[in-house]
Amino acid sequence: MLIEFITQPQFNFLTAFAEALHVPVVNNELQIPSSLGEGFVRRVDLNDDFRLLIHRYRLNQELILKRVGSKEPASFISVIFYNNEEPVSLVTDDEEQHNFSRYNDMAIQIASNNFDSLITFPANTEIYYTVVGLSTSRLKALLELSRPDALIDAIVNPKESFLFYESMGTETQITLRQLSEPQAENGLVGFYYRIKAETLLYDVFNQLHNRQQARHSPVNKADVEKLFLIREAILSDLGQPPSLPGLAKLGGMSETKMKDLFRQVFGDSIYNYYQTARMEEAAYLLRHKNYSVSEAGYQLGFSNLSHFTRLFERHHQQKPKKYALGG
Repeated sequence: MLIEFITQPQFNFLTAFAEALHVPVVNNELQIPSSLGEGFVRRVDLNDDFRLLIHRYRLNQELILKRVGSKEPASFISVIFYNNEEPVSLVTDDEEQHNFSRYNDMAIQIASNNFDSLITFPANTEIYYTVVGLSTSRLKALLELSRPDALIDAIVNPKESFLFYESMGTETQITLRQLSEPQAENGLVGFYYRIKAETLLYDVFNQLHNRQQARHSPVNKADVEKLFLIREAILSDLGQPPSLPGLAKLGGMSETKMKDLFRQVFGDSIYNYYQTARMEEAAYLLRHKNYSVSEAGYQLGFSNLSHFTRLFERHHQQKPKKYALGG
């Protein structure tokens, strides 16, 4: 199933989805028909320029969402929180598929409206994501920043393209799950949704603000394609530290530009990003693949298991053996 839409304020995804499924929208919610799966999509209008779109369903066929970017960055911002139990994939203009990995490093996307994307949700997969859409003026009022830093200024005063990814912490995951639960119609439900939406925005903009970047460089579609290619190369072999000259050559850009843009989009240096992914992979191998500590360490290129243990504990606040036991 393919749903195509243009990123503009007046587009109503709920209506388009309902038409594709041939089901009605009742009280701003559609129920997935049993012939196609189960679940719902719910739209919550908090104001004319502030809304939520909550997706929680499982379909028995593949779902493809094709977003066509507008010609220029618009005054309406979408912050997308992906929280699927299985990875989804995104295809950029280069038509290469990029998985949202289990490292959870790309779980939140903040992008200007002029980027195209193709997001694929496999059949028989729990689809669980939330979109917070609001105008730049509404966002400015919520943030109450008299002097926003360069990164946040690029979002609230969009003159050039921007793209940022953030990881998703436990608190944000809890808030998203609370939003997807049924709410009692007691007259305060709108207040409840508003608080939760603002909590989500606070979490992501607090993370962006903590990056403390001195400046923001505009990114174009070609840059984004190169950054995805570089990211895939980093994650393709976590047992081998990334080679900056090799990555720069792969992306066809200077090391300086590569390092600056990578940190800007993904929020960390290439080496720190690699180490974080390495430790998340280690946690996955220990907890879900039943690797021993030595097996996980050697798999990820550690010849010194004491070093592996120290690094793992620094990232996960537990020694790997205790973590593997669910302690």
